[in-house]
Amino acid sequence: MPLHRKILIGFAAGAAAGLTLHGLFPTAPEGLTLFLDYAAEPLGRLFLRLLLMAVLPLVVSSLILGVAEMGDAAKLGRVALKTLGFTLLITGISVLTGLVAVNVFRPGDGFPTEVREAMLKTGKLPAMPAGDGVNFAQRLLALVPDNPVKAAATGDFLGVMFFSMLFGLGLIRVEKEKAKPLLRLLESVNEASMAFIHLVMRMAPLGVGALVLNLTARFGFGLLRQLLGYALVVVGALAFHQFVTYSFFVRTLGGLSPRLFFKRIQEAMLTAFGTSSSSATLPVSMRVGEETLGLPREISRFVLTVGASANQNGTALYEGVTALFLAQCFGVALTLPQQGTVLLLAILGGVGTAGVPGGSLPMLMAILASVGVPPEGVLLILGVDRFLDMCRTVLNVSGDLLIAVLVSRSEGEALHPVAPTD
Repeated sequence: MPLHRKILIGFAAGAAAGLTLHGLFPTAPEGLTLFLDYAAEPLGRLFLRLLLMAVLPLVVSSLILGVAEMGDAAKLGRVALKTLGFTLLITGISVLTGLVAVNVFRPGDGFPTEVREAMLKTGKLPAMPAGDGVNFAQRLLALVPDNPVKAAATGDFLGVMFFSMLFGLGLIRVEKEKAKPLLRLLESVNEASMAFIHLVMRMAPLGVGALVLNLTARFGFGLLRQLLGYALVVVGALAFHQFVTYSFFVRTLGGLSPRLFFKRIQEAMLTAFGTSSSSATLPVSMRVGEETLGLPREISRFVLTVGASANQNGTALYEGVTALFLAQCFGVALTLPQQGTVLLLAILGGVGTAGVPGGSLPMLMAILASVGVPPEGVLLILGVDRFLDMCRTVLNVSGDLLIAVLVSRSEGEALHPVAPTD
C-alpha cells in the first residue's frame, strides 16, 4: 500500500477515535486524560521531533549542494530571483483572496460582546514579537549570522540558509578537484538524512493518527462552534487559493494537469496537515519533489529549502483574514489604507515566519497592533488556531512545490519522475 494511503488511514482512524472519545466523555475523566497526556500526545510529538531532527543537516547539505550544482552564480541569481518573484506574486494573491473573503462574508460583525469578553479571560496570551524598536536595516542585518553554529542552535533557519547559500557560492569558485571531497561529504550527509527520513516515515500513519486523536479527543467539534463563521471563511479562502489559484499556475506556467500535480504531492500534503509544520514536512517535500514530481535536484534543493521559511502562502492568507475578523469583532473600522497595511504586513509575515506549529501568532499580534486592534484579540481564535494551522500548513507546503515546478519550467527543465504515480 502506498505510504500516503497509510497516512490517510492513520489520520482518519485517529480523527474517528478522537471524536468518539470526545462524544462519550465531553469532560475527560482522569484515565482518558492520562492516556492523552502520556500516550497519544507524546507519540505524536515523538514523530514530529524525529522529523525536525533531520531538518538541520538536510537544510545545510541540500542548500549548499543545490547552489554548488548550479555551476555558476548567474544561474543561482536567476533561480533566486524567480523564486522570490513567484513567492511574492502568489503570496500577494493569497492575501488578497483572504481580504476579499472576509470583507464579503464579514464573520466578525455582531460577535456577542459577552462571548468575546469571556473568551478574552480564558487562555494565555502568546509572547509578543521581540525587537519592536528594530528598524528595517537592522532586520536585514539580522539575516546575516555572525556565528552559523549559534544560528543553528537557536533555530534561526533564515540565518542558516543565508550562510549555506553563501558557502555554496564559495564552492562554485573553488577548483573542482579541491571542492570534490567536501561535495562528496555533503552528498553523503544528504543521502543519510534522506535515508533516516525514510525510516521515520514508516511511523507516519501512527504519528499523524496520534496527533489528530489528541486534538479531536480534547476539543471535538466544539472548538469550532463559537467561531464557525470565521473558520469557514479561512478554510474556504485557503481551499479557493489551493485549488483555483494554484491550479491556474500549475496548468498555465507549470505545464501540468492540476489533478496530476495534487495526486503526486498528496503524501507531502497529508504530512503537512498532520504535523502543522512546514519545517517538519520539508524532508518529505524534498523526496516527493525529486522522486514523484521529477524536479531537477539542484532546483528542488534550493527552492524547497528556502521555501520552508520564506514562502508561507497559507500563513499570509490566514493572518490577513484574522486581522480583519478581529477588527470586526472589536468594532474597529479599517480604512482602505489600513487594509493595505494589513496586506503588506501579511505578505512580509508570510516570508520568514517560523515553519513550526503556532509560528504565525507573534507576527499576527504585531499586525493587529499596527492597525489599532488590541493584540490580545488573538485569544479569541486560539481555540481554533490549531485546526486552522493544520489547514494553512498544507497550503504552505504545496505552494513550495508549486514554485519549484514553476522555476524548473521557466529554466527549461523537464520533469522526470523516478516513480510516476499517474
